[in-house]
Amino acid sequence: MSQGPINEARFQRLCVMIVEDSQPMREVLRAILQSIGVKNIIDARDGNHAIRKLGEYQVDVIITDWVMEEMDGVELTRWIRTSEHSPDEFLPIIMVSGYTESNRIEMARDAGVTEFMAKPFTGVGLIQRLVAVIEHPRPFVRTDDYFGPDRRRKVEPFDGEERREAEIRNRDARAKSAAREPSHAGS
Repeated sequence: MSQGPINEARFQRLCVMIVEDSQPMREVLRAILQSIGVKNIIDARDGNHAIRKLGEYQVDVIITDWVMEEMDGVELTRWIRTSEHSPDEFLPIIMVSGYTESNRIEMARDAGVTEFMAKPFTGVGLIQRLVAVIEHPRPFVRTDDYFGPDRRRKVEPFDGEERREAEIRNRDARAKSAAREPSHAGS
């Protein structure tokens, strides 16, 4: 994904929360964000700490680790997406993790993570995901068991006959046919 030259002005007004239990990793993430002009950076050491800080600051994006003591990144994501106390259920969430097995990525996605990034990552990779969640937000979907960004990466145009419409036409045709058949009642 080409992002073009970095326009620091688009990042200067952002407030980004870093939720990471490792101080050195928080410092790396902070340095990358500062290098592109992000000035408002809030640190939290775990999900519980992040929830408290979300009550104090208006955050535009969260970058969270997965594995943390007390409350991990997946639990934090679920809270943001489903709690009546969440300040913004649509908040973009970028998860970083060294655990990249497909079932883990699916679990993060199913919790409502907006973007997933494997550790180790590059500054360019983080910036690309930040640009993606800010400039190209995905629509949100609400079902009985999921609320979060649309999990489909690309939407293909449907090229076939709509099944439900075909079923309705067939049902209507059967009803018309039955209505035209002569009644044998009283014979």
